[in-house]
Amino acid sequence: MTGGEQTAGRGAGAGPVLLGVRHHGPGSARAVRAALEEVRPRVVLIEGPPEADALIPLAADEEMRPPVALLAHAVDEPGRSAFWPLAGFSPEWVALRWALEHHVPARFIDLPATHTLAWGRQEDEAGTEGEHPPPAETAPDGDTGPGSAELRIDPLGVLADAAGYDDPERWWEDVVEHRGAEEGDALAPFTALEEAMGALRETFGSGGHDRDLVREAYMRLQVRAAQREFEDGVAVVCGAWHVPALRQKTTVAADKALLKGLPKVKTDMTWVPWTHRRLARTSGYGAGIDSPGWYGHLFSAPDRPVERWLTKVAGLLRAEDRIVSSAHVIEAVQLAETLAAMRGRPLPGLSETTDAVRAVMCEGSDVPLALIRDRLVVGDVLGEVPPSAPAVPLQRDLTRLQRRLRLKPEALERELELDLRKENDAARSRLLHRLRLLGIAWGEPAASRGSTGTFRETWRLRWEPELSVRVAEAGVWGTTVLSAATAKAEADAVGAEGLAGVTGLAERCLLAELPDALPTVMRVLADRAALDTDVGHLAQALPALVRSLRYGDVRGTDTGALAEVAAGLAERVFVGLPPACAALDADAAEEMRGHVDAVHGAVALLGDAPAAGHGRLRGRWQSVLRVLSGRDTVPGVIRGRAVRLLLDDGQLAQDEAALLMGLVLSPGTPPADAAAWIEGFVGGGSGGGMLLVHDERLLGLVDAWLTGVPAEAFTDVLPLLRRTFSAYEPGVRRTLGELVRRGPGTGAGATAAGTATPGFAAGFDTERADAVLPVVRLLLGLDDMEENTDDNLAGVTG
Repeated sequence: MTGGEQTAGRGAGAGPVLLGVRHHGPGSARAVRAALEEVRPRVVLIEGPPEADALIPLAADEEMRPPVALLAHAVDEPGRSAFWPLAGFSPEWVALRWALEHHVPARFIDLPATHTLAWGRQEDEAGTEGEHPPPAETAPDGDTGPGSAELRIDPLGVLADAAGYDDPERWWEDVVEHRGAEEGDALAPFTALEEAMGALRETFGSGGHDRDLVREAYMRLQVRAAQREFEDGVAVVCGAWHVPALRQKTTVAADKALLKGLPKVKTDMTWVPWTHRRLARTSGYGAGIDSPGWYGHLFSAPDRPVERWLTKVAGLLRAEDRIVSSAHVIEAVQLAETLAAMRGRPLPGLSETTDAVRAVMCEGSDVPLALIRDRLVVGDVLGEVPPSAPAVPLQRDLTRLQRRLRLKPEALERELELDLRKENDAARSRLLHRLRLLGIAWGEPAASRGSTGTFRETWRLRWEPELSVRVAEAGVWGTTVLSAATAKAEADAVGAEGLAGVTGLAERCLLAELPDALPTVMRVLADRAALDTDVGHLAQALPALVRSLRYGDVRGTDTGALAEVAAGLAERVFVGLPPACAALDADAAEEMRGHVDAVHGAVALLGDAPAAGHGRLRGRWQSVLRVLSGRDTVPGVIRGRAVRLLLDDGQLAQDEAALLMGLVLSPGTPPADAAAWIEGFVGGGSGGGMLLVHDERLLGLVDAWLTGVPAEAFTDVLPLLRRTFSAYEPGVRRTLGELVRRGPGTGAGATAAGTATPGFAAGFDTERADAVLPVVRLLLGLDDMEENTDDNLAGVTG
């Protein structure tokens, strides 16, 4: 059928008006609106899943703000899902809104989602789940996104190449986005695009998109049904790639034959918020575009789009404390227009405006351009869906909690500081922890920049559209966030493979305040702890339990049962650790040293717990450390660490520590074992460097041993020593070098010559200390306090 016949489609018997578009193309969206205004159809058919027909009226809701997406998921497998995103500049969204505003029926006519999701289940294609585009979501050029190994053509790329362009995006901007509809004929752009796509289909057939043949057969059947009902008042908005196929003359029997035997799966569908970032091609979305924010601007700017865009850019740069004036904007506009004229473009495009911004506003630097691309070219716009949209009960409960706690989902990542002593912040913490238990990673814990106390938490929040799928998936566990998290925690405890997994789960249950789940988790924990004989597993599990006790304290949770399990676990570690540390190779010894450090920290916290009997744990642990420090069968790295921990706790005098070091560094000890002992004693980020700086006896022992290591053994111990000392701060390494150069002696704070080294005298210098006292009193305000006290006393006595 020729272009003239297609344009004449508004006449009697000429067939439907086919409006071929590029998904998410603002030029296509404007052209669709103009064509619908001119044609005034009696029904609008749109490429999309027919199950969403009941959801179309929601597009007119005042609380519906694009970008949004139709979400379909399998009822019995919510994780198997598909999205059909729509932005405010998407032609399909414009067609929906036009139909609703003019009280014209609108229908979706693509292959039903019940078949699309079943296809994905059969072939296990990644493109049907989560953030990937579904097979039903076809790009304007026919690309259905990842998930197929077939050779597929890029229609836009072919047309751009034929026109002499090396960039399909730039070609599309020039021929569509920057050109309006021809005067007096709103269908002219669609006629030209249909002719181009018709030539491509004649040359390439389906172009490797074999599934499109089935989809197009279904769409032809729906178009025929609409024609029977509305005669010639039918307008179809679909991807331009499909237009030649919909115009093709086929029999009903042939189309039905293509649809025979398609797999099915029960499906639910709703609207969910979407983001501009998820419309970007870089997100993995097969029908994505490179610049959603730029396209949104082109669609919404009524006039002078370049001037308005560069004004936005200037505002962003000024907000980031860059000096940008109105003169910069004027100069950038002039440069962009000049570049467009030199390159033969009808209007400045994104490349011209970007080059102008780089030259004029960024002084040739690409660094600010990264911010502009992230915030404006792509953008972080998050759509909104009205509460009346269908949703699983869990989603409704989550929405209610978000509103009550004033935690609005946002596309832009932000940090949230919580003070758990405040009721609302504690409730926010519970919600975020419960969602993490359910696999809904809206928030991720982050390191706090303020206090490190257990009453403070820092979260990094960012709402991603695929989290709606995770909510639907988690709906199988319960109808509320609390009930679902409780059921999920109990199931995870029963199914956990190792002891560490159960202890971690107990910690998360306390953080999420799930009292109903704790009995099950604690029962499983006690059973696993009783059966597990691996000291390494027990040592891994203990720190998590002790952390849980601290969390329980700040949240006011009863942790008595947990404390008893932790104490029992610690006793088993104490008994099993010395035998477990015997005859270990280097890697196993290093891993066991980590366990020793973890248990030491846990015992320090557990010893402060209020539960009866825990006070004796510290003494028991110190006895274990003494055994480890003096047993020759224990690797040197563990013996050295045991000595260091005892020294830090004040359970070992410095003279005794020096004696043990002297014995280890004696000529009878193999150099490799001595180097490992040193690594355990002063390595591993334990502040050993400062210990050597302030105790020259220990430094002298290390120095004397190192200078006496035989040449043939030195190369063997050098890597271990390098690892030990390279972990020190530069200032510590520099001070140690100075001390070694001066020649440390065997006495504390004395050099070989018997004279005191500056800053390391054998005793306190009281005269120098007295000189500092006035400054300290001034800083602390002690003089003012005494004056006020004297004045008050004088007033009382007076």
